[in-house]
Amino acid sequence: MQPVAAKDVSFAPLLQAGDRVVVGQGTAEPTTLVRRLLQEARDGALPPFRLFVGPAISGTLVDTVPDTVTVESYGGIGATAALARRGKLDVFPLHLSAIDRSFRDGRIRADLVLLALCPSVERPGWNLGLARDLAFTAAQRAESRVVGEYQPAMPVCRGGDIGEPALAALVTAEAPPVEFVAPEPDATIRRIAGRIAELIPDGACVQMGFGTIPAALCAALTGHRDLGVHSGAVVDGVVTLAECGALTNARKEHGRGVTVGGMLLGTRRLFDFADRNPAFRLAGHEETHYGEVLSAISRFHAVNSALEVDLTGQVGAEIVGGRYIGAVGGQVDYVRAAQASDGGRSIIALPSTTAKGRSRIVAHVGTVTCARADADTFVTEHGVAELRGQPISERIRRMVAIAAPEHRETLLRDWHDAARVA
Repeated sequence: MQPVAAKDVSFAPLLQAGDRVVVGQGTAEPTTLVRRLLQEARDGALPPFRLFVGPAISGTLVDTVPDTVTVESYGGIGATAALARRGKLDVFPLHLSAIDRSFRDGRIRADLVLLALCPSVERPGWNLGLARDLAFTAAQRAESRVVGEYQPAMPVCRGGDIGEPALAALVTAEAPPVEFVAPEPDATIRRIAGRIAELIPDGACVQMGFGTIPAALCAALTGHRDLGVHSGAVVDGVVTLAECGALTNARKEHGRGVTVGGMLLGTRRLFDFADRNPAFRLAGHEETHYGEVLSAISRFHAVNSALEVDLTGQVGAEIVGGRYIGAVGGQVDYVRAAQASDGGRSIIALPSTTAKGRSRIVAHVGTVTCARADADTFVTEHGVAELRGQPISERIRRMVAIAAPEHRETLLRDWHDAARVA
């Protein structure tokens, strides 16, 4: 099938009222297709439908989303956070492993899937380029119709070949892939990253999210040796680790010698690193998020963040002040797998206060994403609190010690006041 201009394609014959459209996530978003889809919806040419997205970093959802489109996601990440604030986002509060399984078994139905594709170089067919994500999982269901966006500027990655699926249409991309640029880490974030690096031994296999802490952590790990990476997100800092020799994946039991990731969340530097690189491989959620795979990797260290944490080790990563600005995501998948790994560790890292000075360590988390039964190691700029195997009284003491000094007395008072009421 030869690609055509987006203006020559209509989604009207492909959609029925109530259908769910699933699109590639993050840097793998087929932006030309999404813009065409939303324009047709704004023009009144399409029936009401649901649009399932992941981390939205392109800006396609910044424009007005018509009332006939219900945007769905697993969290308020990127542009979807603004939609959540306006009451325009329907959230699936599920672990990513559970969402993947739900697409596989049809519990979450995908009627139309939009994928960014580039030509494979090793065999006839297409390559996913930037992500082997939920959209591809959804596309494998027999009832799903697939529309492709020909994106020649994407890298061709090992693990990304998908053969020649039947495409309902193929359009030419009107812009290169969107890039994700992490904010520059400040002194607080660099201090946190340094503390995390001290907890990670040589030979460890690391999972990390995306944002300022992972960027700073990669810089802090350059003196390590024989690190591995097995992660849902792979960021620019991984290139730095590979170039300095810290990242070899030499001690990994799963994918020895190869960095394994589900999505490239970075810039052209990362894309070029991954392009036809035998030391990098794309993998689906069944490999990047399923506990039975992750826990079998020795010294698996999962590094994630939170919006707030409480004195007993409960983690809130979804809602603050009634606003859905985070996600369940893969956090619990990774927290549990890391603790089940031989020599592994789960690390939740965050600044002790918000930009406005409010403590991010609280007496009680409002919406709990990760239970205190799964608590392991917490890191702020003020120190490290190891909670695994500790009773509540000791947890409180250790968490107060890593809170901002000006909030410690209030935290203890709030805890004791709540305990008296209970």
